[in-house]
Amino acid sequence: MSGPRHFVNLHQVGRPGLREILDISVNMKAENPRGAAGEPLAGRSMAMIFEKPSTRTRVSFEVAMRQLGGHALMLTGSELQLGRGETIGDTARVLSRYVDAIMIRTWDEDRLFEMAEAATVPVINGLTDSSHPCQLMADVMTFEEHRGPIADRIIAWCGDGNNVARSWIHAAAMFGFELRMACPEELQPPAELLAWANGQGARITVGADPDTMVRGADCVVTDTWVSMGDKEAPSRHNLLRPYQVNDRLMRLAGPEAVFMHCLPAHRGEEVTDSVLDGPHSLVWDEAENRLHSQKGILMWCLAPEKVGR
Repeated sequence: MSGPRHFVNLHQVGRPGLREILDISVNMKAENPRGAAGEPLAGRSMAMIFEKPSTRTRVSFEVAMRQLGGHALMLTGSELQLGRGETIGDTARVLSRYVDAIMIRTWDEDRLFEMAEAATVPVINGLTDSSHPCQLMADVMTFEEHRGPIADRIIAWCGDGNNVARSWIHAAAMFGFELRMACPEELQPPAELLAWANGQGARITVGADPDTMVRGADCVVTDTWVSMGDKEAPSRHNLLRPYQVNDRLMRLAGPEAVFMHCLPAHRGEEVTDSVLDGPHSLVWDEAENRLHSQKGILMWCLAPEKVGR
């Protein structure tokens, strides 16, 4: 008997699985954007553990589960025995007896891995300090809706080499696009992750000059300068101010370039209002597609027999 289908990181799902998830997501959005025919996850339940706060992850997963006919339970660390010393592995074993899937949004990636190792039901990565794969599925889906296949296109990341940036690195290796990353030297992605990506044949360039990285790109992406819990806000603002995505920078990109941001945005910091609300921006479609892409993830994890596998 095979184990559960976890959605932990993009490269662990692999190219065929990721494309299958996107196909499910696109089809479900086209057929019924506000639900799913036959409620394919009727009677299924998912525990959602939030050790970090959320708007989009919480609402999109809860609504996705409900529209598929299932039920989601919102749990915080303070409400669980996790806050009183129970191990993440023991929590996973117990929850596996009650629910059909576990989504966890946590700080330390090791907690996610321990959860997946111990659980006997699918575990979904709702975000860690090291990755955000659910966001990348929505991002790829959004780009392809507006500009066609992402393979061989140029994506420019501008800002901190944070968890979302690291998932863009995973995505470059899995989906075959060129990734150019403009990051201050102090905030570049880990060298070992870049080495892994190069070993996978990914085309990734990292440099400190945003103009060079953005020039001719098909898509420009950024994120907040200060992540939740970061206590070095002033120094980060000083480092990242030259990396703001504004009208001047967007003009350097390709003539049909789009702009994406996972939100929440700090307007006037990493991006100007004129870009966020302007004709290049796909951020609201991108936010909506968290719902549709996560339906695809849930179906892939919980009901592969109903989607042709």
